[in-house]
Amino acid sequence: MKRNAPMRFASWLRDQLTQRGYDLTPRGGGQKAFAERAGVSRATISRILSGRGESTDIRVLTDLATALSVPLPTVLVAAGVLTADEVAGVQHPTGRMTPDQAADELGIPTDATSRAVFRTLVQTLTPGNDAG
Repeated sequence: MKRNAPMRFASWLRDQLTQRGYDLTPRGGGQKAFAERAGVSRATISRILSGRGESTDIRVLTDLATALSVPLPTVLVAAGVLTADEVAGVQHPTGRMTPDQAADELGIPTDATSRAVFRTLVQTLTPGNDAG
């Protein structure tokens, strides 16, 4: 998370809440109401809105996304957890990974037998392959 991400996320969340009619003035009750809707503590909402600390707890971010009715990737980008390019790369991948690259990424052991079993499994599961 970038250094200024907590402040940017605080501003983003504040905008989202005010657009939805939450009164965020000191006695407005908006923080409490949103915290209850999101299923998180009022202290957590207060901390996020003040820009104190990092907001990377995926459970909290998921709860916020659900309560705001916005896609989780939108919240992850706003919180500085992911960049828009990273989200786009996952949503619209380019290129293909070889079975050995996938095995490396997944931590499949490098012995010949493990790799052969993994390659066979990938081949079997690949769409359009007669083996599957």
